[in-house]
Amino acid sequence: MDTIINEKSEYKLMKTYLSIWYNSDGDSSSPTEVNNRLMSLGFKPIHGLYDYVFEWNKVVTLDDVLRIGDKVQLTLSGTGVLFKIETV
Repeated sequence: MDTIINEKSEYKLMKTYLSIWYNSDGDSSSPTEVNNRLMSLGFKPIHGLYDYVFEWNKVVTLDDVLRIGDKVQLTLSGTGVLFKIETV
């Protein structure tokens, strides 16, 4: 499938960033539960603009990005949280 490359057409190891939004009405899982689920996928909690990062150890394809998005969606299903995923 398509390989994601940077502007200089060089292969680049990429990172997938994740932002999480919780429901303050109590309809979402606890931050600890969400953290445990995401860490089981290989995401690491970080400080700053994003909440988590997944560091790829290979050249990333579009299929890889879609698969990690699918895994996050399945892992967070039923938790009541929303997420945004960005791979750069």
